Amino acid sequence: MAYKDLREFLDRLEKEGELKRINGAHWNLEIGGITEVSLKKPNPPALVFDNIPGYPKGFRVASNLVNTHRRSALALGLPEDASPLELVRLWKDRIRKIEPIPPRVVKEGAILQNFLEGERVNMLAFPSPFWHEHDGGRYLGTADMVIQADLDAPDWINVGTYRVQVHDEKHLGLYISRGHHGWTILEKYWARGKPCPVAITFGQEPATWIGITHALPDRVSEYDYAGWIRGEPVEVLRGPVTGLPIPAHAEIAIEGWVHPETSRHRIEGPFGEWQGYYASEARPEPVVDVAAILYRNDPIITGAPPLKPTATRNPQIAIDFGSARIWDYLEKAGVPEVKGVFRFISGQTSAYFIVVSIRQRYPGHSRQAAHAALGCYGGANNGRFVIVVDDDIDPSNVDEVLWAVGTRCDAEAGIDVVKGCWGSALDPRLEPWKKKAGNLVSSRAILDACRPYHWFNEFPRVSTISKELEKTIREKWEGVI
Repeated sequence: MAYKDLREFLDRLEKEGELKRINGAHWNLEIGGITEVSLKKPNPPALVFDNIPGYPKGFRVASNLVNTHRRSALALGLPEDASPLELVRLWKDRIRKIEPIPPRVVKEGAILQNFLEGERVNMLAFPSPFWHEHDGGRYLGTADMVIQADLDAPDWINVGTYRVQVHDEKHLGLYISRGHHGWTILEKYWARGKPCPVAITFGQEPATWIGITHALPDRVSEYDYAGWIRGEPVEVLRGPVTGLPIPAHAEIAIEGWVHPETSRHRIEGPFGEWQGYYASEARPEPVVDVAAILYRNDPIITGAPPLKPTATRNPQIAIDFGSARIWDYLEKAGVPEVKGVFRFISGQTSAYFIVVSIRQRYPGHSRQAAHAALGCYGGANNGRFVIVVDDDIDPSNVDEVLWAVGTRCDAEAGIDVVKGCWGSALDPRLEPWKKKAGNLVSSRAILDACRPYHWFNEFPRVSTISKELEKTIREKWEGVI
């Protein structure tokens, strides 16, 4: 089922008992604080904030929309009761049959209900939250869509989620990590002395947003990929200022220009990022000169603020699609008997812990799997550890993974270090002088936590109840244990 817009999805969540409405929370830290605290509880609901002080009733903020496995499954049409690893496996199988569906251009859409341009532009008219206590400002864009056309291939529309800070009525800060398609497109315009046109939306139906958060090959449009996820085209209309395709049923959209002159950059951040740190200090970043605002009546800002991973559930998307992409890559690269892949403490394109489960078939099989995982896009960017375990270990169960590391990984024989890997200015461990010099590389550790292949059959037997006996006991003693 494809949802027409965000509101249709929110109606579904409300019917399913997955939505909580909160009135009167302030944009300054209260919305962010409630969002974070709610995630510490079992089965936290999606949240919709209304009656925000200083703003009209109906100007709302929604958070925690797809941060549980059930809500992510509802958004994507997947089984609601599937386990985390099963959802990864289902997605891995699904991406084997991608059939892009281009967007459908329409002339009308709810996003056209209100249109402001020129002197009427005022970004402070929307209740952008101040999410974390030490942020450098208010962030309208945490679950946004930044839309650009490549200068060398105008038919390629790139859409990405990059953080967007509100500077004042007519200017937004735009932070894009170097190496991402959005930054490459900016540089192409700037190299020719041209401002880069952008459109940015803040509130769209979840499957479309989920689709554009995925890392895709160069010159493959996220709109086409999102259409495949939805099973039908994303409806877009041409922005009246830039001509860029904007989701016709989004909540809020802006159009503007990012100029090449570094003198026009403004201090952006800091911002609490997905690693749980303020690792990227405040520094000059590009500015969007907002030329026009389009918005629906009673608009809804969608928020997915990064939070400290160990203190909360995933605040953004519960299904780790990066795990599915790495799993798919390993199989396509010829690594046999991969039984599961799961990432811990992860962003959309990065993860500090990548765990690969294999059934060993030959000497060196475990190291092959580790290096293959490290070499693909989802494993190469801004990571830290690749852990390979045997197929009796559930890679999504952190207790089992740590047990395997503690009992099967010898510190001398089982750990390799790979240097000079793709890093990021967001890395909290990267030395300040390296960041200033632009030396954004870091190292990775491979932990081979598999039973040694050459004496696999002599490794001590695991002392645990069989799945069959456990099932029998649970069925017999249901309600007692």
